[in-house]
Amino acid sequence: MLMGERIAIIGGGIVGVAIARALVLRGLGDVTVFEKENRLAAHQTGRNSGVVHAGLYYQPGTLKARLCAAGRISIRDYCAEKNLSYREVGKLVVAVDESELTALAEIERRARANGVPDLARLNGGDRLREIEPSVAGVAAVHSPHTAAVDYGAITEAMATDVRANGGTVRTGHEIVGLQISSAGVRVRAAVSDRTADRGSPPAVDQIFDRVIACAGLQSDLIAGLVGADPSPKILPFRGEYWALDPARTDLVRGMIYPVPDPRFPFLGVHFTRGVYDDVHVGPNAVPALAREGYSWLTVSPRDIWGSLRWPGAGALAKQHWRMGIDEIGGSLVKPLYYRKARRFIPELRLSDLASKTAAGVRAQAWGRDGTLLDDFAVDQVGPVTLLRNAPSPAATSSMAIADYLIEHYVLARTRE
Repeated sequence: MLMGERIAIIGGGIVGVAIARALVLRGLGDVTVFEKENRLAAHQTGRNSGVVHAGLYYQPGTLKARLCAAGRISIRDYCAEKNLSYREVGKLVVAVDESELTALAEIERRARANGVPDLARLNGGDRLREIEPSVAGVAAVHSPHTAAVDYGAITEAMATDVRANGGTVRTGHEIVGLQISSAGVRVRAAVSDRTADRGSPPAVDQIFDRVIACAGLQSDLIAGLVGADPSPKILPFRGEYWALDPARTDLVRGMIYPVPDPRFPFLGVHFTRGVYDDVHVGPNAVPALAREGYSWLTVSPRDIWGSLRWPGAGALAKQHWRMGIDEIGGSLVKPLYYRKARRFIPELRLSDLASKTAAGVRAQAWGRDGTLLDDFAVDQVGPVTLLRNAPSPAATSSMAIADYLIEHYVLARTRE
């Protein structure tokens, strides 16, 4: 059974809405999206760099690598269909000195294995400056088809498609209960104090045949409602950005990225020209003091205690404490942040970092042993599908993730 089934989607970020859109366009059920905020794309989707990744970094054969490649094409084509901005500004991954050449070679190997189109290896500072005249480095790989978009606008366009094809999108509805029974999944959603859709019922207590949860920062809590394994747990990391002074944006033509530390699932501070021609520097990666801790002033003792008592906390701290101190220092002391950025653009001045912009919080999954999960991760509990880890490049991959979940979890269960 599938046609006519009632399907609930938990999470109104780009992944959840992309899944809802794919379901309704295929006529696979009566679909309802639940989002606890009063707008879609309020968290990770609307608070990132807006980069459409080409697949440079990911271990070949992983879900990230496969779905990023397919997702980039789908996002590009969707933006063309809907007349949404899509700018191929290109990305330069720069080795500042010879100590980074081995890691750069590994990035190049992965990128070629992942089929990154028109990838080029550049050796020597002159070659780099043909692409980015202000950059400093000894070598780089260049991905000309890495692009910039507005993921919030894309999510809203997808939501319009959902509604136009008979689906329902409910904002201001926070999931407070999930109960699996022979009749299906009882979904209880309370109207949050964040302002619900006008005209929406005050609460929902409804049976659905299937539930697909893409809850981001709340994904482990939603998983707990149906008795899923507590691992992986979500550890929130805040990424902070500085806006480049508009008078100095000519320092950056496209995107300038560092060679990432392979021990850590974050790329490091970089320069990104956005879809609206602004240039921002960042993000860093500091432990957030709340799941939605977009500043140092947002503190949740419950979230902090939940992280500290997690079995993997000690192992994670032992492995990454030096990097943690470095990142926190850069967050609190602007000159330290500036020094990281200036490695790539020697002309950069401290005053060029004009103002801090809206921070984002990455929902990073980690296991009981302290390992930070790198690949996308999915669990299944009866009729409930749980997307447990969906960090970058989840936005790039969103439409491909939707196709993957439908094929391997929705339709596969129908065939059983």
